[in-house]
Amino acid sequence: MILLGPSLCLPLQATVQELFLVARDANAIPDISLDPVLTTFLSLDSSAALQHQYASLQRGMSDQQQEAFGLRLNRELGGDRVSGGGVGVVALALSLLLDHVAQQVRRNTSSTETDRSPVTTKKVFGISAASRIGLITKTYLSLIPAIANDVDTVAETTEIYDNWLKLEMLDHFHRMTAKKRMSSVAMQQWLTGAAVHLHMRIHQVRLHSVPPGSAESLRFSYKTALNRLVQGYTVYLHRNIQETAPSEPRDIVTNETCFGPLPFSSNSTACKSDESASPEGHEDDDAGTRRGLLVIEGGRNISHDVQHHPCESPAIQQALVLRIINAQDLEQSRNVFLYPKKVFYRLVGQKEDFQLRAN
Repeated sequence: MILLGPSLCLPLQATVQELFLVARDANAIPDISLDPVLTTFLSLDSSAALQHQYASLQRGMSDQQQEAFGLRLNRELGGDRVSGGGVGVVALALSLLLDHVAQQVRRNTSSTETDRSPVTTKKVFGISAASRIGLITKTYLSLIPAIANDVDTVAETTEIYDNWLKLEMLDHFHRMTAKKRMSSVAMQQWLTGAAVHLHMRIHQVRLHSVPPGSAESLRFSYKTALNRLVQGYTVYLHRNIQETAPSEPRDIVTNETCFGPLPFSSNSTACKSDESASPEGHEDDDAGTRRGLLVIEGGRNISHDVQHHPCESPAIQQALVLRIINAQDLEQSRNVFLYPKKVFYRLVGQKEDFQLRAN
């Protein structure tokens, strides 16, 4: 229950809902959820998902494009088979490669000569590819397809990038907690980095480079860290969401009295208003109602005309924090670090290869 001070009053649930929808329609609701690509390919269904993607891309191509697609992939992969290509970070890397090559093939066979600029990636799994976590992740995944059939090279490369990402994740966590650099962008970067890092470690267990306990320890560490970060993120939102009610017409003087603390009610407000005409001579040509303002994280400012008593704004801000947290699908993010041991050992035991085939 939210405890309200003596000067606050409670809004209608419908008011909170309307303001949330205003922010959502303006694309102002922050999103820290894990990219669905990650939750798909870092799972027990990775092989089936990769085969489905591969077949779907082929079906959308002409015969000429399919031939070019197959030749380009064969060259990139050094053959028509990828060892362990259907599992974990290798499947994730191949998924990105399939999309990249498909884009290149379509552009080079259907566009004009002047429209053959290279495909560039500004984001990877929803985070900036230029961020340190994004750069490490993108670089590692771009290397894997060409070396996947060389177990020793994959193991060595994964160990190197595991160490780099581990150091960056520790530094990122420190910045968000000790240095108070919390934000929605930082949270999404951390979640993405944690998911990829954990599955790098799981792949090393598959390759017998590290003991299973190394991956289990990392999973527990990230599970604990996530709980702390969600608490910090909630506090951060409370401090960075501000809402102002639309002002009343200037020719109306409103005397408002608010009562509290009161139990939560969905069909009443704890404010009482007495309106009277303003003294003669105080009218203004632009005396209409002024729009309200909703500010989320400073950079997301939305004007609105959702009418409510000004004294309800603090309670609205608190209610919006809860709505935004609930919209993040944090349960799915937690599941990456909460799966039972039997699922962990099934992940470690995945061995599916990936085979190039004509459609």
